[in-house]
Amino acid sequence: MFIGHFAASVVAKAMRPQLPFWACVGAAQLVDIVWGILVIAGVERLRLDPSLPGSPLVLEFMPYSHSLPAALLWSLLAGLLAVRLWGRAGWLIGVVVFSHWLADLLVHRPDLPLGFTGPKLGLSLWNLPALEMLVELGLLGLAMCLWVAARGKAGLAARPAIGWFGAALVLALINALPGEPLPPAGMGALALLGFAVAMAVAGVVDRADRHG
Repeated sequence: MFIGHFAASVVAKAMRPQLPFWACVGAAQLVDIVWGILVIAGVERLRLDPSLPGSPLVLEFMPYSHSLPAALLWSLLAGLLAVRLWGRAGWLIGVVVFSHWLADLLVHRPDLPLGFTGPKLGLSLWNLPALEMLVELGLLGLAMCLWVAARGKAGLAARPAIGWFGAALVLALINALPGEPLPPAGMGALALLGFAVAMAVAGVVDRADRHG
C-alpha cells in the first residue's frame, strides 16, 4: 500500500486542523521512512520476485520498522514529540503512525512480524492488485471528501487540498509504472524521495491555509 496510507493523514487533518498537514503526511509513512533508511543501511532486507501478482516485494527482514512492537514504539515516540510541539492534539499523530501497520496488515503477504521474532502476518490483498488499488483509492477518496467538507465549514478553499490529492495520485502512478528493478538501497532511496515530495506538497497546503 502506498497512496492509501495517506487516508489517515487526511482524516487527522480534518479532525484537528491545527496539526500541520506535512506532519500528518509524514506520520502516515513514518514506518516506511524508517524502513527506507534501514534498507539503505543494509540492516533490513528485501528482494524482488517479478512472478508475484501485484507488488513484487519480498520483505525478508524488517523487525525494526514493521514488526508490531516496532510500530507501537514509533507511534508512541511520534505521539510524544507531537504533543510537545502541538499540544494534546498531537496524540493523533501517533495514531496516524500506527495506522500504517494496520493498513499493511491488510495488503501485505505474511511478512509483518508479530514480535521482533516469531510469526509473520499479512492478509495478502497484494495478490488481488485491482481490488487492492480500489481499496487504496476508495479510502483516500472518502478521506478527501471529509477533509474538503471540513475545510468548507472552516471557510478554507478546497483548491490546496485537491492540489495535494492530485500530486499524490501522480506519485501513485509513478510508483505503479513498470521499469527496471532497482537494488534494495535504490528502492529505499526512491521511497524516501516519494515521501519527501508528498510532505513538501503538504507543506504548500499549510502555507496556503496560513495566508488565506
